[in-house]
Amino acid sequence: MVLMSLTWIEASSCPTPPSSVDKRLPFHLEKSYDFLARKWSSEKRFGLEGCEVLIPALKTIIDKSSASGIDSVIMGMPHRGRLNVLANVIRKDLDQIFCQFDPKLEAADEGSGDVKYHLGMYHERINRETDKNITLSLVANPSHLEAVDPVVQGKTKAEQFYRGDTQGKKVMSILMHGDAAFAGQGVVYETFHLSELPSYTTNGTIHVVVNNQIGFTTDPRVARSSPYPTDVARVVNAPIFHVNADDPEAVMYVCRVAAEWRATFNKDVVIDLVCYRRFGHNEMDEPMFTQPLMYKQIHRQEHVLKKYSEKLIAEGVVTLQEFEEEVAKYDKICEEAYTSSKDEKILHIRHWLDSPWPDFFTAQGEPKSMSCLPTGLDEEVLQHIGQIASSVPLEDFKIHPGVSRILRGRADLVKSRQMDWALGEYIAFGSLLKDGIHVRLSGQDVERGTFSHRHHVLHDQEVDKRICVPMNHLWENQASYTVCNSSLSEYGVLGFELGFAMASPNALILWEAQFGDFHNTAQCIIDQFISSGQAKWVRNNGIVLLLPHGMEGMGPEHSSARPERFLQMTKDDPDHIPVYFEVHQLYDCNWIVVNCSTPANYCHVLRRQILLPFRKPLIIFTPKSLLRHPDARSGFDDLAKGTKFKRLIPDEGPAGQSPGQVKRVIFCTGKVYYELAKERKQQNLYRDVAIIRLEQISPFPFDLVSEEVEKYTNAELVWCQEEHKNMGYYDYVRPRFLTVVANKKPIWYVGRDPAAAPATGNKSTHLNELRKFMDTAFNMSSFQD
Repeated sequence: MVLMSLTWIEASSCPTPPSSVDKRLPFHLEKSYDFLARKWSSEKRFGLEGCEVLIPALKTIIDKSSASGIDSVIMGMPHRGRLNVLANVIRKDLDQIFCQFDPKLEAADEGSGDVKYHLGMYHERINRETDKNITLSLVANPSHLEAVDPVVQGKTKAEQFYRGDTQGKKVMSILMHGDAAFAGQGVVYETFHLSELPSYTTNGTIHVVVNNQIGFTTDPRVARSSPYPTDVARVVNAPIFHVNADDPEAVMYVCRVAAEWRATFNKDVVIDLVCYRRFGHNEMDEPMFTQPLMYKQIHRQEHVLKKYSEKLIAEGVVTLQEFEEEVAKYDKICEEAYTSSKDEKILHIRHWLDSPWPDFFTAQGEPKSMSCLPTGLDEEVLQHIGQIASSVPLEDFKIHPGVSRILRGRADLVKSRQMDWALGEYIAFGSLLKDGIHVRLSGQDVERGTFSHRHHVLHDQEVDKRICVPMNHLWENQASYTVCNSSLSEYGVLGFELGFAMASPNALILWEAQFGDFHNTAQCIIDQFISSGQAKWVRNNGIVLLLPHGMEGMGPEHSSARPERFLQMTKDDPDHIPVYFEVHQLYDCNWIVVNCSTPANYCHVLRRQILLPFRKPLIIFTPKSLLRHPDARSGFDDLAKGTKFKRLIPDEGPAGQSPGQVKRVIFCTGKVYYELAKERKQQNLYRDVAIIRLEQISPFPFDLVSEEVEKYTNAELVWCQEEHKNMGYYDYVRPRFLTVVANKKPIWYVGRDPAAAPATGNKSTHLNELRKFMDTAFNMSSFQD
């Protein structure tokens, strides 16, 4: 069968649906929203009026998929019709939905919560059609309509992976869309292009487009250039079914065909429900302002429930009495739930959790008793991983001479009990795999590494497509390691990895940007899901972002990972020194931001990410030039048993040994430390200047900074950064330093002047800027009156 021959099938031209089509459709298609309209007439509900058939359509897809063996369905959708889907498809308790309309109820959980038509749900029940168990999950989402698409796909992929469901016969996804967003938002295209990539495929997704024929107030003629909103799906040759949503039997027929297509071919399929919005964008909106003629027609349009019930009654399928009894029955259910909802005193956001981890949280204990185990390792483990990392486990495997040199260099490091950045990462991943923790590293060029330092996938130079992943040859019963080059996408791929990390807490899921500033095009996922996801949806997530960062004269792009943006979104209070530190600070924060200066500390923080008794997103500004810097090395002793991540690295030289003689303390983070250390050495200021590294920037290590400030009582305090003054870390650290010193002494700034661009594009200017702030940093009279 040629795929394109299916693309333009119109449901109205389909043959008469077979007699097996169940005509006993739910009679409460509109009644639940009629109920909400009666009880809360002035509330936004984003109802389904005009596309009520979506509910039996989803039920048909799920029933048919359950019959073919699917027992877990993960769904994503925008706000329109969400409450109806929660009530009638997922089977969310109606009283909990009604509670969301009560303005007097306070939330029981920490965080901001979210509006009712953004919340998710997870529910296990028996499918009535097949009498089989089925799990339904509706992923919570923000107002950014299609942002949830790759998240759903990632979560689906993860559940398939953990269950060994390599062909998607047990777990599947359903994505619902609006017509304007489906055509207009690029993440739809990015998500489609993941659909058949080996490390990202979910083996077919059923897309259901609620085609209102209008986007908020915008007509299709100014909203898209294609004839149909679904034309974007043609990039993967998906069959597209256009069907009149006021013809329920045609819709059910199409839904059965779509479910069969997905089950048979494991490919994406699209159902375009051509419908309308009976009201405006929401129930408070006036659509006649902008579409007067269309809404004159809509106001004359009979409800599908009325039209279809009259048809069935006329055909003798049901009687008028049966119809009225069915409507009254559902109305009674709603009334009883409404009454029950009045007994609730508080709102429980956790009731709306889309990805629960019950076993994980049951085992973690109370927050006050939390601790983090040391992240050091036995010498035997370090040596074993080092040896595999510097070898080729397969026989007769010819690698590139350049890679041979890299592996020999690693072997020499292991012999001397040293590690560079790549080996530190290798040890972190390998040790977690030994403990049964799945590690997945995804992003552009991650297999080799953008800077040709990683080489986790070796390629035979003489046999096409023959590869070796040494990390999967470390231990006999290790967890599997997935390292996969992604498509040239940030928004879609980061969303996918976020969804993958949602499925289980017992995995280390990392997304690496090709360069740190590439996260710009994934900002929606960062802002709407990663930074605020726990506050809005009580959802823990341990996603790790690796963002190469550093001012190295390479121009405005690919220099800065924009640390200021991440720090601006942290929730810790600059004016309050917490009572508890380290683990408790991490528990209270919304994410962790670090800039490690040593391979050992990088290894420790990755291991800590899994050993913590909770999950928080981890943002790591990773190096470029430091990957091969001869001083950016760690000894195996720094990873020895009993060691752990250092939130702050004090000065351990002459300055640290004689703090009373120190005139200036320079606090810094990341790569600039090595430039400061080199300059101090050249000026022979070992005893006059102490250099202290903040490895964990947020949550701010108040306790350790306070210890250092108290140690150097006679010294002036300086914050030095290579970024411009209006960027980087200064605006974040300054008020926290002032809180530590109780505003008794200043914290001076040393770095580049404010600028619009993150870095200069001129090499000479770059070096002059560096020279200028190095001179300022070590000029002992620079801050004196």
